[in-house]
Amino acid sequence: MKVTYLYKFLLPVLLISGTLGSCKKELNKIPLDQFSTEGFWTSQANVNLALAGMYRGNIQMSANPTGAEYSATDWWSYHGLLYTEFATDNAYDRRGDNSGFNTLTNGTLTATNGYLGNYWQASYARIARCNYFLENIAKADIAPAIMARMQAEARFIRACQYFYLSQFFGSVPLVQKTLTMTEANTVSKATKQAVQDFAEQEFKASATILPRYGQMAGSERGRATAQAALAFLGRLYLAEENWVDAASTYQQIIDFGDNSIDPNFESLFNGTNETSKEIIFATQYQQDLAPNAMMQHNYPAVLGGFMLHCPLGSLVESYEFTDGTPFSFSDPRYNAANPGLNRDPRLKYTVLYNGQSFKNIIYNSNPDAISSADQLTTTKQGTRTGFALKKFNSEAFSGGDLQNSGIDLPIIRYAEVLLGYLEAKLEAGQAAGNQALLDATINKVRGRSTVNMPRVTETDPTALRVILRRERRNELALEGIRYWDLLRWKNIGQVLNGDFYGAAFPGATNLRKKGNAVDPYSRWYVTSKNFRVGQDEHWPIPQSELSINPNLK
Repeated sequence: MKVTYLYKFLLPVLLISGTLGSCKKELNKIPLDQFSTEGFWTSQANVNLALAGMYRGNIQMSANPTGAEYSATDWWSYHGLLYTEFATDNAYDRRGDNSGFNTLTNGTLTATNGYLGNYWQASYARIARCNYFLENIAKADIAPAIMARMQAEARFIRACQYFYLSQFFGSVPLVQKTLTMTEANTVSKATKQAVQDFAEQEFKASATILPRYGQMAGSERGRATAQAALAFLGRLYLAEENWVDAASTYQQIIDFGDNSIDPNFESLFNGTNETSKEIIFATQYQQDLAPNAMMQHNYPAVLGGFMLHCPLGSLVESYEFTDGTPFSFSDPRYNAANPGLNRDPRLKYTVLYNGQSFKNIIYNSNPDAISSADQLTTTKQGTRTGFALKKFNSEAFSGGDLQNSGIDLPIIRYAEVLLGYLEAKLEAGQAAGNQALLDATINKVRGRSTVNMPRVTETDPTALRVILRRERRNELALEGIRYWDLLRWKNIGQVLNGDFYGAAFPGATNLRKKGNAVDPYSRWYVTSKNFRVGQDEHWPIPQSELSINPNLK
């Protein structure tokens, strides 16, 4: 909710041992910038502050002098969510092969990777806050219905943390209460399945209490709904390959009828359409009060951006031609000078490519364009692939500070629900010959008026799986979904092994090559990955945590 980020979380919770536990801070005098534990739980207004703290977590706000977010401060921060794409075949981190995101999947992951600690601490900080909230809210004099809803929100937020922890770390501590210092420093891990089972039950329970999306007042936009809880539950079932329950869960969201596919794809990400019924759950930002620095990190260099987010050529090559046929360099419709020509319109809404107009400039990333700030090199603070991010970058932004963006960050969209439902039905053996299913799911996504791609009519399960996975990649591109998809599809070792290229520049003199190898399409060589099957599917527990608590080994 927009208002949640206008407050500082003031409860006196001291987080210990990587934020696994908390204890009361006893002082002779109450600090002027904090509430006392004893006096806090006295009104609904104070409880609202605590609720706001759970929603915000540790998400970094960029209002000066705080500065931009230079590491992952939460699963729901732009740095923590969107930049997981750097660990995939969709994008590359401009900071180089040794950046924490690139090393997650290039064969060099170790327990000292700094991002592991970022995510770990962010998760358990939220969990500690949720546990503390659930243990104390009954002290407040508020209406039972309001209390029940807030408790459901806390359980939903906590379950989301365990969802992420289970998917990326696997076996982790399952903390359901406030811990003492001793308990925090000696806690043991639960199995991955036990963590997932707990999250499943919490998502189910909260979904029965949380209001539906269609019942929410506009002033409450951003708070969790039944659809948000069910959507995360659907994700969990997909990860567990529980196709029947996944389909049933997504069906509930569809049957509610509160959400729909928005006709305007681009507007979902540039801040002009944040009340769209397609956006089920999003991180809320507000310009001037609680902004983010997405545009500072992602804008083209010529406009003052840091250009961290560099889409890869393999993503661009994933988008179909306008008649629905897969991309091919040998197709006469392909134009190296204008790769968006004759292609799925979502390509030009997602990726900024050489020669494309953006905010009254022509983006020039040609490696021979020495005078361009966006020249493709290995040294300038510009693109490393020739491509830049278009999604989440607003051309209408008129503020002078790129760290002062109020653009929200979608976490769950209805498009993902429809594609997840189709996947569940497909893998459950219920898609063969079922054109009505395709028209109710993937074709609704492809058929929005600003995309208008041809209907999918393929119902053979094997062929449809290829189409569906490509559609999911293109529709949800650069939104922080791809890494998880590759993990759960178990093809990550195949996809993230080999060489990765950027844009094609036929005839360029300064074209980067891998050694003496000549790319037949004149693409810029970016990097190579060597994902280690059997080792890199789960992140190691951060070394900083292991040093404190050997039980986590």
